[in-house]
Amino acid sequence: MQAELQRFEKTLLSNTHAFEVELTPDDVERLRTYYSLLTRWNDRLHLVAPCSPEEFATRHVLESLVLLKHLPHGAKIADIGSGAGLPLVPCLIVRPDLEVTLIEASRKKAVFLREAISAVGRTATIIARRFEDIEAPQVEFVTSRALDQFIRKIPVLLKWAPKGSTLLLFGGEQLLNAERFLIPGSEKRYLFLTRI
Repeated sequence: MQAELQRFEKTLLSNTHAFEVELTPDDVERLRTYYSLLTRWNDRLHLVAPCSPEEFATRHVLESLVLLKHLPHGAKIADIGSGAGLPLVPCLIVRPDLEVTLIEASRKKAVFLREAISAVGRTATIIARRFEDIEAPQVEFVTSRALDQFIRKIPVLLKWAPKGSTLLLFGGEQLLNAERFLIPGSEKRYLFLTRI
């Protein structure tokens, strides 16, 4: 595991410039802790598709951190279908000022999220329910990266999100007719931004 952690860290540090992200040594240590915990839980819960430490560092962690440039200090954010904690656990590691609510339908994955948040020394509200079954929390931003049946659920998500909030959604080029930003190193993955 130590070799994988070293590869993960090396990839993080060598790609921060491409993703326009700055990481402190403390951030890197907490991200290593998160990666280590996730890899131990992944066999049981299938949190992410199997991938190399390099791919996890770029495709999952650094890609998640692209959100940060859109989030002001103290932003209140709800994430739908949090699963492995992407994108908001890495964001919360780097920006502890964020007020985060993680909404995950799977109770087992919600247990993982509690463990991950605790392991990296951060706080977040975790709700183990389907987002459609609860009232939207009073947040300024709603994020989602890996929601089941994403295209079908977009209209529901648009109605569910609080009025005046901003949606920040990750997906392929056909996901949403909205302002979009190409993810660094990708040809077809975007961060979509739309205001409700």
